[in-house]
Amino acid sequence: MKYLIVGGVAGGATTAARLRRMDEQSQIVMFERGEHVSYANCGLPYYIGGTIAEREKLFLQTPQSFNARFNVDVRVNAEVVAINRNEKTVTVKNLASGEEYVENYDKLVLSPGAEPVRPPLPGIDTEGIFTLRNVTDTDRIKRYVTENSIKRAVVVGAGFIGLEMAENLHQLGALVSIVEMSEQVMTPLDYSMASIVHQHLKTKNVEFYLKEAVTAFRKENGQIVVSLKSGRELKAELVILSIGVRPDNKLAKDAGLDIGVTGGIKVNEHLQTSDADIYAVGDAIEYINPITQKPTITYLAGPANRQGRICADNIVFGNRIAYKGSIATAIAKVFDITVGSTGVAGKTLKREGISYLESTTHSASHAGYYPGAIPMSIKIMYAPETGKLYGAQVVGYDGTDKRLDMLATVIKNNGTIHDLVDIEHAYAPPYSSAKDPVNIAGYVAENILAGKMRPVYWRQLIGDDAKEFFLLDVRTKEENALGTIPGAVNIPVDGLRQHLNEIPKDKKIAVFCAVGLRGHVASRILMQNGFSEVYNLSGGYKTYQTAVQKQSNEDIYANLTIEKDDHIYQKTPKIKVQALKVDACGLQCPGPIMKLKKSFDDAQAGDMVEITSTDPGFARDVQSWCSSTGNRLVSLTNEKGVITAIAEKVEVKATTQAAISPKNKTLIVFSDDLDRALASFVLANGAAATGHKVTMFFTFWGLNVIKKQQKPAVAKDIMGRMFGWMMPSSSRKLKLSKMHMGGMGTAMMRNEMKRKGIDSLESLIQQAIDNGVEFIACQMSMDVMGVKKEELLDNVEVGGVATYMERAENAGVNLFI
Repeated sequence: MKYLIVGGVAGGATTAARLRRMDEQSQIVMFERGEHVSYANCGLPYYIGGTIAEREKLFLQTPQSFNARFNVDVRVNAEVVAINRNEKTVTVKNLASGEEYVENYDKLVLSPGAEPVRPPLPGIDTEGIFTLRNVTDTDRIKRYVTENSIKRAVVVGAGFIGLEMAENLHQLGALVSIVEMSEQVMTPLDYSMASIVHQHLKTKNVEFYLKEAVTAFRKENGQIVVSLKSGRELKAELVILSIGVRPDNKLAKDAGLDIGVTGGIKVNEHLQTSDADIYAVGDAIEYINPITQKPTITYLAGPANRQGRICADNIVFGNRIAYKGSIATAIAKVFDITVGSTGVAGKTLKREGISYLESTTHSASHAGYYPGAIPMSIKIMYAPETGKLYGAQVVGYDGTDKRLDMLATVIKNNGTIHDLVDIEHAYAPPYSSAKDPVNIAGYVAENILAGKMRPVYWRQLIGDDAKEFFLLDVRTKEENALGTIPGAVNIPVDGLRQHLNEIPKDKKIAVFCAVGLRGHVASRILMQNGFSEVYNLSGGYKTYQTAVQKQSNEDIYANLTIEKDDHIYQKTPKIKVQALKVDACGLQCPGPIMKLKKSFDDAQAGDMVEITSTDPGFARDVQSWCSSTGNRLVSLTNEKGVITAIAEKVEVKATTQAAISPKNKTLIVFSDDLDRALASFVLANGAAATGHKVTMFFTFWGLNVIKKQQKPAVAKDIMGRMFGWMMPSSSRKLKLSKMHMGGMGTAMMRNEMKRKGIDSLESLIQQAIDNGVEFIACQMSMDVMGVKKEELLDNVEVGGVATYMERAENAGVNLFI
């Protein structure tokens, strides 16, 4: 028998080696159009960045060593240009000499791989623009960065390879800009998980543009100018194109073999093409996805190697092994974090019309009480009836790969979320918790399937969609003060049972905490106390906040001037100071902030506190806390998931006249008379329009001015209901202080204002909101009169005398209306 193999990397090389181990007597010839065979594709970016120092380590075999070990005739620089299926021959071109010759075969294996997408953009062939697919590409890039001073680099495309190249160029000292057409990086991930990657990239000073496209390239003053669709222009010395790949199907198509809908070579379960004597493996083949049952291509080395082994066995022993398809398990290092996915993403299931549920959990990499525990986020997708696991995504630091492999094994074996619960893992505090993060993901999914918890997702709580919910924040008051979902009412879970009468029973209730655990406890309390529609925010406020904040990081280098010999990237220097060290690693919010506050309570002015935390939100929280308390944030660093902040306690000084801003204005709105309310908002808008900071404090009858016209039903005591009957229900029910005349005078006033083009009160209120006027409702007045926060406009904050006095002390004008 004579076996010919087209392609000498991954699938092709594996097929050749397995064929020889199964068949010592047959002739095997392997053609590779490049110079190298059996090399580590996935290691190429790390060689460019210097992490892999020795080029030779990229090669598993050379043509000579492969021939010596496996007795395979390896021919490099040999491109198969045609297949004659009737004669069972191939035409081969020697790329060194240009000569062509013919070889016959009994069985032929195609492993041509995939080719990089290189769109026909103006200037695409400019020097300094590269794709990365093989060792030859790698050598070109390595030589270019060695011979040229690379101050800036642009990576087009934010897939796995694109982000790995961004990291390695960053490591070389370049300022890196990433351009991605999609709304997110790493398209195998769902948006909420990709948003974690976005925020991490920001901490690494990487510039990236989302929903942006490259339109052209040109050379100017020794640099490559990258023109974007938005009109921006980025300048760089190096551009890496990582837009994607497509299956190299030309040889198969010219031979008349069937090509699938994805462009891949169509194969059956035994990896045979439409010609029984021709098999195909690797990045160029199309097969049925075991989850969606739709044709797909997977560009991964693991499946390619598995296919090569099956293909060889089927050639030698007959078609007795079926290839079960790939669930596309992939993982990547993105600076300090590890990002992995397996199975099918939620957005893909939605596109394919497959019904599914999803849940997101945030756990620690190992026991929280053991030093070094770092957060890990897991999202799973599963069938609503059976709990069959469809897909999973993991983003974290230590142990991410282990959890991804556990999840992938369950998916590959058609397992369910119940199997996640039953996984028996190796447990010791340095490696895991008694309840592993994968077990936790299973527990949450089981609760959802059993109806013990109803999930609500972050997209349902933004904009107008959130209006159908009563938002209940069950975190501590300290956590709530650092940020919450707009319009949410804060009732900490530990005191929830004492405040059940403040929660409406005739409205959907969306409960949330930091990551979902306390939200589940709170939802169980409510569900067992007569509340029928209670939902827990999947992934908690952590998922919501990460997903709704600004995702891109554009123009951060816009005003940066780089001199010719500058070293343009330096890590933030570590500041050496005498400081009290506080370890808050392993604690979730508000744990780190509370530890910092306690340390400051015992400190003197000028004392320093150095605190470490593994809560990703701490980087933002510590800045907010220092700003709100008047203390000084000295430094803030993030190394491998451990955030270190150094803060100095600042002596609180009494407010002086010099601190007062004459531009600040405060108004106490005491009256609910229509004319007085109009005057209040005319003054407020006038001041705001000229750049003044304006605060309006609504107390007693003034609360009626800022009530919603469509108010939710809320539970009130008898006095609260009586006040509600007697007081105006909204601004539209306000009366004139004089000449009301049973409503006639008020109606005449509104009509006259409309006729003369004067803004109505409601229009003035909206203008004030748009102008950034701060609305504060008096908490004491609300308590006395039975007014609930959810009855007031969404932008209204609730405060007391201290809140108003703080604004008044720093204002140049204070009015009482």
